[in-house]
Amino acid sequence: MKLAKALPISLLVMAVAASVAGLTANAEGNGPSVDQATASKLVYGLLSDSRYAYRPRALDDALSAEVFKRYLEALDAGKQFFTAADVAKLGEHKTKLDDAIKSGEVDVAFSMFSLYQQRVNERVAYARGLLTQDIFKFDGQDRWYYDREDAPWPATTAELDEVWKQSVRNDWLRLKLAGKAPDEIRKTLDKRYANMAKSVAELNSNDAFQTFLNAYATSIDPHTDYFDPRAAERFNQSMSLSLEGIGAQLQKQDDVTVIRELIPGGPALASGKLKQGDRIVAVGQGASGPMEDVIGWRIDDVVAKIKGPKGTQVRLDIVPAEAVLDSKPNRITLNRAKIRLEEQAAKGEVLNVPALGDRPALRIGVVKLPAFYQDFEGKRRNSDDYASATRDTERLLRGFREQKVDGVIIDLRNNGGGSLSEAVELTGLFIDKGPVVQVRESGGRVSVDGDGDAGVTWDGPLAVLINRGSASASEIFAGAIQDYGRGLIIGETSFGKGTVQNLVDLDRWPMNTDQRFGQVKLTIAQFFLPGGSSTQNKGVVPDIAFPVSVDASEFGESTYDNALPWTKIDEVKHTQYGNFASLLPRLRAAHEARVAGDKEFQWWAEDVAQFRAETAKKWVSLNEAERRAERDRDAAKRKARQDARKTLGLDLDPLADDSDDDGLTSNERDIVKDAQREKAAEKRPDPLLRESASILADAMRVLSEDRQLSAQVLPESKGMGRWTE
Repeated sequence: MKLAKALPISLLVMAVAASVAGLTANAEGNGPSVDQATASKLVYGLLSDSRYAYRPRALDDALSAEVFKRYLEALDAGKQFFTAADVAKLGEHKTKLDDAIKSGEVDVAFSMFSLYQQRVNERVAYARGLLTQDIFKFDGQDRWYYDREDAPWPATTAELDEVWKQSVRNDWLRLKLAGKAPDEIRKTLDKRYANMAKSVAELNSNDAFQTFLNAYATSIDPHTDYFDPRAAERFNQSMSLSLEGIGAQLQKQDDVTVIRELIPGGPALASGKLKQGDRIVAVGQGASGPMEDVIGWRIDDVVAKIKGPKGTQVRLDIVPAEAVLDSKPNRITLNRAKIRLEEQAAKGEVLNVPALGDRPALRIGVVKLPAFYQDFEGKRRNSDDYASATRDTERLLRGFREQKVDGVIIDLRNNGGGSLSEAVELTGLFIDKGPVVQVRESGGRVSVDGDGDAGVTWDGPLAVLINRGSASASEIFAGAIQDYGRGLIIGETSFGKGTVQNLVDLDRWPMNTDQRFGQVKLTIAQFFLPGGSSTQNKGVVPDIAFPVSVDASEFGESTYDNALPWTKIDEVKHTQYGNFASLLPRLRAAHEARVAGDKEFQWWAEDVAQFRAETAKKWVSLNEAERRAERDRDAAKRKARQDARKTLGLDLDPLADDSDDDGLTSNERDIVKDAQREKAAEKRPDPLLRESASILADAMRVLSEDRQLSAQVLPESKGMGRWTE
């Protein structure tokens, strides 16, 4: 995401501001506040003007109908609450939303939201009523069709009742298979459905407004979004990998806020007075501010009370995890601090690839990069310790050089992108000057961003591991490395997001220092690789492909009905360090031969095939014998694999004995055990990463042994990309 360039929106902002001069936000009610009305007008001004939006669209009746459809889907994606009659009645407004957005009088959006809340209450009441009926026999051929995206809206309330009946029966069956008794099942589900109604009832006008404006924003293109002030703060926090607070990950369980995890380096952990599972029942500001009872509060409201500027104090009333909830709480005082979210930062490890015949063992350094993060404010202030994906990766690469690793893998699996400048700078660690990305703006002007610094941090063998979840900045980096012939691309075809977004702060004018109107993540450009190709829709295609885990029809840019098409522009001159085409057949042959005897890789491929087959069904059986047989087969398969791991001397799967469906939702489980299970999942064997290291080792060995092939593959290496010794 490109955030360095400011859009010239001051005149637009001032014009809208003038229309509401002297007004303040209304108290929350059934309609929009003055601030929300202003935000609506501002967002309209941005998205309909070609000076700001890459692909602006006139807000007319046609677009209004699209906004209506997306808002309806946002409220009821599974078609579980509204009937066809509801949709028809609401449809009377579908060509009026354009005028509502332009004027800021978006009362209709709040009316739709109110009906949604009403329908949720009705459905929950129906579901809770089913729990006392004699409908929980599972010896027939009934099915629960859980994927209702393409289903028609239920024609009648009776038809909707049937949808819910099968859903409740599936919930009951899951708990029964997990060994729960009928009374316990009834109690668990009754609380679950009651909590569902309560959660929806807690949604307020801010939630309704953001959901509605997002329906408008995503009608322009899939990656334009509106953030209200609180959502904007969370987004910026995720990009900067830092926050100011006590350093605790919180989760709501029933009506109580519970500590799920303590963040290393934070005041909460350093105090020694808090632990996982402890419950926060009241919060006070400073040394003497009144204590506010937060039982029953929304989790984001509790978080807002606990967070605050570094150096300030917050007091917490804590009921320990082992105590009953009505026990007398312990009061603790913490000094807030700025906390770096290290768990989400780049991490390194070294893999050993065994010797092969007379070929020596090789050591491959791995950088696992979950996002292209950057603390934009810290960089602007020239802070010494601002968070940066490139700076963290560079530090890891220097460590690899000291450890004398033979090659490096950059693992970008499920890296959804982030800062465009970080993608450019990261590429610069591996190339000696040159263009990295071409950016075409709405007017057609093309600019080139590249690496202008001489020298590299790593000039040795390189591979990039991607999958369908690798998007945006990940695709810029992987695509540029591929265009330069600098490294091998391994894995699955990437997501296919080839557009650039900028954050526009709607509070950007003098005399308005408060965060009132939110921000827009606005598509301002399309990016192209040095070779001229867009990654849009097509993504980056790997040199060595692994089995497809998620089909392009199910996930990725190609699934959006309003995504930009793929296109191409002229390439820009760049060095071609290598061309792996003549090497790839040998690498693929070696890869296929190796995985044919690799139990872990085969198991992964089997699981992927099973998952895709089950997902394609879009239903599950409600026959207990069938479900129990499936459960037993899965348990037997896990046990057999774990036994095979022991026999073959492979790393054990830490979740092999804990994979049966317990029938619970995340907030119904023991929070401490669930967090520990989440950590254990990070230590599961990773055959794809291990195989990627072997593929990179194959390339190094072949090129070292075949000088003629090496000359073909690396014709312009010029000391760069030393794949041979």
